[in-house]
Amino acid sequence: MLTRKKPTNDMFVGELSLRQWVKASTPYKIMEVIDGNLLRTEEGDVSAIMELRLECSRELPEERIGIKDVIIKLNKIKLQIL
Repeated sequence: MLTRKKPTNDMFVGELSLRQWVKASTPYKIMEVIDGNLLRTEEGDVSAIMELRLECSRELPEERIGIKDVIIKLNKIKLQIL
């Protein structure tokens, strides 16, 4: 997920899950969520990747983005980075 945190981390207790923590941090506090060792792109690119990650991990499977759309979005992000 790019955070280097596991869903079982001690910080995720009660109603707070890893997904909720990332979602609450996107896009304004995204750099607080991302593992610093993974940062090699612009903040906007990281934010786009995290937004896509959230779309892929929605609670209900039928709400998740389809794989074809994921590939399209990843290719767009790739073109922005390169």
